[in-house]
Amino acid sequence: MTTRPRVLIADDHAEVAKAVGRSLAHDCEIVGSIADGSALLEAARRLLPDVIVLDVNLPNVHGLEACRQIRQMHPEMTVIVFTAMDDPEVTQRALELGAAAVVSKLAVGDLRSAIKRLCPERS
Repeated sequence: MTTRPRVLIADDHAEVAKAVGRSLAHDCEIVGSIADGSALLEAARRLLPDVIVLDVNLPNVHGLEACRQIRQMHPEMTVIVFTAMDDPEVTQRALELGAAAVVSKLAVGDLRSAIKRLCPERS
């Protein structure tokens, strides 16, 4: 029996976070939603999600810095950068800092596919 991946959503736009949570709820266990980069670091430590869906533009701790810190502290966690930015440099930097994937906010279906691909034992 497989278990659903435990997902923590980090986005400073509440409506986006809610929409992502609804979209993933069938396939994933949503363990929380965070709107602040520093709160994300604490929530990752406390909740120990399998996957973090991470927006780049977060207050207090930038999303890419949060990615770096999470991957350093919790290398077992999968970080998926979920952004509206279509910037190859941001994508490259996110991957260099340990993100497993970068997915456009215009393609929520791609986010579900990425989680299934990156966590096959849990989906």
